[in-house]
Amino acid sequence: MAAKDCVKVAVRVRPFNKRERDAGSRCVVSMSANTITIQDPRNSQARRTFTFDYAFWSHSGYLKNRDGLFVAEEQGGRYADQGSVFSDLGQGILENTLQGYNATLLAYGQTGSGKSYSMVGYGPNKGLVPTLCERLFQAVKANQESCQCQVFFSMLEIYNEQVIDLLSKGGRSPGGLRVREDQQRGFYVEGLRRVPCDSAAQVEQLMEQGSRTRTTAATHMNANSSRSHMLIIAQLKQIFTKENITKQSNINLVDLAGSERQRCSGLEADRLKEGTAINVSLTTLGNVISSLAEAALGKKAVHIPYRDSVLTKLLQSALGGNSRTVMIATLSPSDICYEESLSTLRYAERAKRIQNKAVVNESPTERLVKELKAENTKLVLRLSRLGHEGRKAEEETKELRRLLTHNEMQIKAIQTLWEQHLQEALKDWEMQYATITQERRMMQMHPYMLNINEDPQLSGVVKLFIQEGDWDVGLSEGTTRAVAIKGLGIQERHAVFTNEDRRVSVTPVAGAKVIVNGLPITYRTELQHLDRLILGSSSTYLFIGCPCERGSDDWSRYDYDYFQSELAAAEGIHILTLCDEQSQGEPIVDPSQTDPSLLAVFYDYIKLIPMVTEANQMSQELSKGVEFKLEIKNLAMSDCRGRDLEKDIAVRVTSVENKQVWMWSKAKFINRKFLMEEVYQQQVASGGQEEGAEPSPLPRDRDPFWDPLEPLHLGSAHLWLQSLAFRIPLEEQVEVLGPEGTEEAILQAQLLPVNPVGLPLGEEDILIDPTELLGKRLDFQLFLEQCCGLRWLKEAKNRGVQIGFRVYDCPQSFYSPAVWHNVNPLLEHRVHLTAMRTSQDLLNYLQSSALVLELWGLQEGCADMVSSMTGLRMTPEGSFIIDKASAPDPSMLEYPASASDLRSSLRSLHQDMEQLRSANATLRKENSSLREQLNRGTEGNRGRAEGRGSVRPSCDAELARALKVFYHSMTSVRAQLQRLRRHRPSEEADLLGLRLFVDEQSRLLRDFGEQLEQSVTALKQEVAAVVRRKRERSGTW
Repeated sequence: MAAKDCVKVAVRVRPFNKRERDAGSRCVVSMSANTITIQDPRNSQARRTFTFDYAFWSHSGYLKNRDGLFVAEEQGGRYADQGSVFSDLGQGILENTLQGYNATLLAYGQTGSGKSYSMVGYGPNKGLVPTLCERLFQAVKANQESCQCQVFFSMLEIYNEQVIDLLSKGGRSPGGLRVREDQQRGFYVEGLRRVPCDSAAQVEQLMEQGSRTRTTAATHMNANSSRSHMLIIAQLKQIFTKENITKQSNINLVDLAGSERQRCSGLEADRLKEGTAINVSLTTLGNVISSLAEAALGKKAVHIPYRDSVLTKLLQSALGGNSRTVMIATLSPSDICYEESLSTLRYAERAKRIQNKAVVNESPTERLVKELKAENTKLVLRLSRLGHEGRKAEEETKELRRLLTHNEMQIKAIQTLWEQHLQEALKDWEMQYATITQERRMMQMHPYMLNINEDPQLSGVVKLFIQEGDWDVGLSEGTTRAVAIKGLGIQERHAVFTNEDRRVSVTPVAGAKVIVNGLPITYRTELQHLDRLILGSSSTYLFIGCPCERGSDDWSRYDYDYFQSELAAAEGIHILTLCDEQSQGEPIVDPSQTDPSLLAVFYDYIKLIPMVTEANQMSQELSKGVEFKLEIKNLAMSDCRGRDLEKDIAVRVTSVENKQVWMWSKAKFINRKFLMEEVYQQQVASGGQEEGAEPSPLPRDRDPFWDPLEPLHLGSAHLWLQSLAFRIPLEEQVEVLGPEGTEEAILQAQLLPVNPVGLPLGEEDILIDPTELLGKRLDFQLFLEQCCGLRWLKEAKNRGVQIGFRVYDCPQSFYSPAVWHNVNPLLEHRVHLTAMRTSQDLLNYLQSSALVLELWGLQEGCADMVSSMTGLRMTPEGSFIIDKASAPDPSMLEYPASASDLRSSLRSLHQDMEQLRSANATLRKENSSLREQLNRGTEGNRGRAEGRGSVRPSCDAELARALKVFYHSMTSVRAQLQRLRRHRPSEEADLLGLRLFVDEQSRLLRDFGEQLEQSVTALKQEVAAVVRRKRERSGTW
């Protein structure tokens, strides 16, 4: 009986990568023995602790020795190198395999967390897979006298629920290989190539071949390797001739796809399902692990969804079945990866609860052959009986014939001599070895192009040699002078590479996209050693010059991100320019001092550059007529207090034909990109369209290139509220700035202090001290007069706009009526707002905040934005109440419990209302008599008042007028300051251009200084005049 055996879980913490070092990341993971603690970077008190079977600290305390190996700085240090990881994990897998158990190693973690480094390794730092194979063949050699050992090697990839054989000799079958189920074997891949091996060198060569196939397939399928799973299957068959026993073990080594989730703001949900088949395997694996963890805790009747994905079918024995399984979870200790690292730790904690039932897989060799022959005899009898039953049995007959053929193949495989299999495999290996030897010889003779992939494991696999003469690079393989490459956007004849006198140049063919060092070229360009080339949409290559040009250069820095950073810089997006925007013009020299959120935005931008390029190419080839463009949201925008808004990436989608525009978030675009790939691959798999034929259109509800139209946020303007604290009216023309700082429109707006019925206040109502407002009612109106120079309407006339804003504690936004088909529309929209009791908080808001006026763009077929009345309260005069302080406390209200209580409550309210009415009438009569007395007193004292003069009202009014003029002038000063902040030299400016910029900047600074000095001087003079007149007059202040 099989003993229960829990999955062993190890966690490995990697060093900071370049992005994290540039961002000045903080380590939020600590380790003590086998215990991992992770701290929330936003809350130092929030910590989570996890305990696992193994914990490997590879973050710090290491150095590179002369052989290129990463080792601990000090003898006995806690740094875990590749050898330590193998000793704890790989050695146990090897021992289990030799004993006859099935063994599985799973590597889980987000993209870039170190899965591939742990599994495969780089250079001399070999990972678990090559070291395990090397030790396996050492054990086979040591035991060759007692038993005959046979090792078979297979390598496959699962992408988009399709299985790809990475060692296949023939072409890739449409739809991939099929996964079948057998009573004895369980799930298996039909037609998967099993290569006999007798040395670790042969396995290493097969892995290199698999990587080459994987690179080519990824380029051809337009696939992202970080979204695919790679499975290496090593089968060990041990035949003990004396005992007449055969032990057969399967080793499954699985490098899972990146576990990162699509972060969505929560403000939008994509109408199309996320990820589709691309995410099915990883999602189902999580469901299987959760279900098995629940079953291990004693929960009954738990359904394990093995059959829901290809990956979980093939891993059924590894999870809860006949296997001894180890999972290594890799994670980044950086604070910017906290959410993903915490998710990985939670996932690993669930996995360690899974219980497997491993048994030694041994059986008599001769008995297995007899059983298969007996089963075949039974199948033949059943087939003969079904032959008399007509067409009803046709399907069952097909299945029986398939089983019969399969069994015969198994018998033949068992009876065929192992040496015969091995000799065939060795012939293939010798041919491949000769090819590799020839390739290495050519590397020492000719210049070549080296492929660069997003996955470092797939970089440097493909080499395109450029020998003497002209070479046509493209899809075509028709001539002997052709170099065939495949990829999105590659033409039949894409570019001509010329090698003359050891000087290489590239000439793009008309219409072909060729980029050198980040800049597109259209003419013949000479290449220099280590130049970067992009052919088509995203086929990236590093040019390696002639041997005489090569030195001891470090080529490793030219990774995939380096290529994309060059493209971003060519578009004017560089990390230093983003820092400059954040610091409002003050130069940043050290990128490590940059806000980590800005670095995250920059790296998101360069990550999406190739995806946007590929989406544009797919749109073009599928005749969708849609263009995609990357934008940085809130690059030049601020909140109501003038603080910079959080930056994020968005993709602007434009229909070329009718100029319709959509804005997609990063998460939505990535999801749509994978859906576009599915549509594109289906088109490619169907053999494309006939010459000149249009692709069959998808229904709109399934088309990833289309979305219903929605209002677009075009930009915002700031109308500062400080004048309201003094009851001073404000009339201003404000710039509406777009997300990237472009001027979208000029908006004419007014802020008018009014009385409760909406009449403007006079100069005598202006306050010198804003605290006089405390506890009093404040009424004001926002009047949106006109919008001028709408860039949105200049691009297409069949559009409209609305203005939206939210003020103080209002729960809803207000929107002006939509205006259409006019570049300079009259808005004439007035909103009356009221604070019933001005609090200190409201006063602080008025003195330090602005009303953010948002400009929204409308398109035909798009619904207008409507002000919701939900949660809004109004005064009896019909104005909107903006402060919550005037609302009664719901906790102080008592609610009747029954109908009789409601009636009695209603009667008491009627009585109170009658009493209030009578009191109101009495007060009105009293007010009338007091008004008559006041009028009589005013007429009697008018002469004396005229002789003496009313000094205080006169002085107050004069001072109020001076303040009013000052605030108006300061508005223009603030606008000039904003222009200064946005004024920057062009990226392409030469020395003359920089001199002109300096002159212009000096003029703007001079104008700003003069305006500020004039405003302050005028205020001083007005105040001095008021004081002087006050002293000249008799009476009191």
